Amino acid sequence: MTAPPLAAVASVVPGGEGQDENAVVVRCLDFTFPLSSSPTIQGLSLTLPRGSRCLLTGANGAGKTSLLQVLAGKYMVGQDTVRILGRPAFHDIHLVSSGALSYLGPQWRRDIAFAGNNVPMQGDIAAGKMIYGVEGVDPERRERLIKLLDIDLNWRLNKVSDGQRRRVQICMGLLKPYQVLLLDEITVDMDVVGRLDLLHFFRQECEERGATIIYATHIFDGLESWPTHLAYLEGGRMVKGGPVADVPELQAATKLLHVVEHWLREEKAGRQQREAAAAAAAAAAPKRPNPLLSSKHMAFYR
Repeated sequence: MTAPPLAAVASVVPGGEGQDENAVVVRCLDFTFPLSSSPTIQGLSLTLPRGSRCLLTGANGAGKTSLLQVLAGKYMVGQDTVRILGRPAFHDIHLVSSGALSYLGPQWRRDIAFAGNNVPMQGDIAAGKMIYGVEGVDPERRERLIKLLDIDLNWRLNKVSDGQRRRVQICMGLLKPYQVLLLDEITVDMDVVGRLDLLHFFRQECEERGATIIYATHIFDGLESWPTHLAYLEGGRMVKGGPVADVPELQAATKLLHVVEHWLREEKAGRQQREAAAAAAAAAAPKRPNPLLSSKHMAFYR
């Protein structure tokens, strides 16, 4: 099944005159990790206009994290295969160094350090020292994020909960305005109120600044009206997706959670049927003796 591309939708972006209306363009992406023999992503095409909010879904192992890492420029692909803001994601290092392209994912959560000085997030250091240690930040944006994420600047990061530590990490990751933001399950440790407030902030970023966000998550609280686009991955392919308004299942007033749940159960049932058929075929196949093995018992050679 060929993965359908997400349709490009014209959008008016403040200050975006003369710019390509598409923030993310992926053309027939095939990707295999080094030293791996099986492809992780196959024939995937994706087009997202500026200002869009794409919800990236799929079962565990579908390729969501791999796709986000490729989009973030962490792996080399063809220059015309993945374009972010009209530039090649891997080859144009200015995308990341300028802050225009930002990725917050599992590796970022583990490795983030204070102001580049390799002070771990679990160290005995105040949250305020971490946050104010980031240079070149708009003070108003910083104060807004501190309030939004309900951060106590006196928190000692070696004594707070995982959820509180995550808030500090997210704050630091969002201090500088981005144009394309890639999120991989960053709210997993946050409470409901914190997650909803953050989703509202992301929505404002897209609507007011024309930012583009791709968010991979298995938590659907507060997401019913949040995405403008969906992308459902199965086995490294995008098998369903497009603008939310064009997804047939959502036109019947079905909740987003139920639609994705149906897709997941349908995929699981199909996979189990294929596995059962393969097992039955293997069991029915005639057993052929290995010509390299002796047919005589070892006792014969005593």
